[in-house]
Amino acid sequence: MLTKRIIPCLDIKDGRTVKGVNFVDLRDAGDPVELAAIYAQEGADELVFLDISATEEKRKTLAELVYHVGEKVNIPFTVGGGISSIEDVDILLQNGADKVSINSSAVKRPELINELVAKFGSQCIVVAIDAKQIDGHWKVHLVGGKVPTERDLFEWAQEVEERGAGEILFTSMDHDGTKNGFANQALAKLSDLVNIPIIASGGAGAISHFTDTFTDGKADAALAASIFHFKEIAIKDLKTELKEEGIPVRL
Repeated sequence: MLTKRIIPCLDIKDGRTVKGVNFVDLRDAGDPVELAAIYAQEGADELVFLDISATEEKRKTLAELVYHVGEKVNIPFTVGGGISSIEDVDILLQNGADKVSINSSAVKRPELINELVAKFGSQCIVVAIDAKQIDGHWKVHLVGGKVPTERDLFEWAQEVEERGAGEILFTSMDHDGTKNGFANQALAKLSDLVNIPIIASGGAGAISHFTDTFTDGKADAALAASIFHFKEIAIKDLKTELKEEGIPVRL
């Protein structure tokens, strides 16, 4: 069984780490470079670094900030936000990112996935999918969850895999920031449908939620933000308990 990964997420707005509930009501959570260094030291397996205002405000993720994060951490990290071209990815990888995450741009022009995979390889292309349930159906949303689409979560995930993406980062907008647990039913279905790793996002509030998403949700990795930013759960304690529960993690 492959080792399960714990991934702190740093949502960036105007150069600061922020966190909200259901994608709104953002509050400041600290300096992203400092937080990244702390998480790397505390035993995080990877980091995800998302400029949540980049797509909305039509500006690119700050390569300089990526460079400073890269200087401070020795674990893989993924960067997303406003990425829509080979040039965008090239700049971020050159500045120290290990992977990039694309979301709205991939939905609007799915061929972008193929182009990036052909240029950089599937191992560094992550497709993020934000979805929420509407009338019982999981629908993909764009621009930080603000724009609903008619795309079905599961059909889109299968297309993403077919186009060569290396991983899927699935965020349940219904669960985001609620601390009531991950969308394990949807995650398990995703895991059964595709053969690439699924990162669970949205809803972490207790150590048991991670146990549940790795077992019931069949997730390959679990991402969380506020519980780490506001020191509600320590990464070391989380991993120790997961290990005791029989879940393979890197200590």
